[in-house]
Amino acid sequence: MEEATAYLRDGVLSHLEKLEAHARTLALKQEETQQQQEKLARLRARVQELRLQRDELQTKVNLQQVGLIRQERGTGSNVEPIQAVEARGKALLKWEVENVKSMLQAFHLTGISGKLTKQGVCFCISTAYERTYLDSYYLDLLIQQPVQIRHHSVPIFIPLEEIAKKYLQTDIKRFLAMLSEHLNAYAGRKYQADQLQEHFSAFLEGTLQRNLLQNVLLFNYDVETESKTFPFRAKLVYGDVTRSLPTEAIITCKGDVSASLLEKTAAHSNLFCHTALHKAFDSFKRAAERLEQTA
Repeated sequence: MEEATAYLRDGVLSHLEKLEAHARTLALKQEETQQQQEKLARLRARVQELRLQRDELQTKVNLQQVGLIRQERGTGSNVEPIQAVEARGKALLKWEVENVKSMLQAFHLTGISGKLTKQGVCFCISTAYERTYLDSYYLDLLIQQPVQIRHHSVPIFIPLEEIAKKYLQTDIKRFLAMLSEHLNAYAGRKYQADQLQEHFSAFLEGTLQRNLLQNVLLFNYDVETESKTFPFRAKLVYGDVTRSLPTEAIITCKGDVSASLLEKTAAHSNLFCHTALHKAFDSFKRAAERLEQTA
């Protein structure tokens, strides 16, 4: 009987080892596939950038040709011929349209899409966190000199004017990338806080306090250790609003705090700074379930 039990145990362990090895192989293949997809996306974006540079150079050549025509005609006055002005304007307009088209193609893989309008282009910035699509925001631009924001649905607490002042007139691609970075970081912070309230409210004491930008979170939660339950208070500060993880996590515990509790508050602080908020509480939940099973 003991031999049969040992044989069965060894067989089960062998089977588990094979399953683990298979799981590791699949994980490696998935990681390789993801890396290849990311590399392909970067290459496609680079192709679009090169095409944009090509179109820009072609436009400069066209403008130079217009200038040469003007010189050959030599009117003897400083007034540029109407034909040359029209040709220059058409060349600039063509370059602007091609520039916008190239941008739309380049940004398609980054969650930014758009369509040409009669007066410019309307962009849509879609946000996501952990492959979960969240909210979308719209930006209607007038493509002229200077470029103007006609309408938008960007929240008032996102520094749109500051980003526009810095990049809109000189580098629209950079402007859209920075705006997308701010919106995605905000969406990621909000998503984590919503997940905490929705799925881990049993751990919270009171309500989760947060501001509109979701860059300061305050909440109380219970931690079971040393056969007792201790109230912890957390303050998460997102000093970099282009990130979805906090730059500072202040964890405190009321009353006399032992050395082991100090270690746990430090561990929680480090966890909150490097792990999504709802995933951190998921680890707390699994630890509590293990304690219940061993009790």
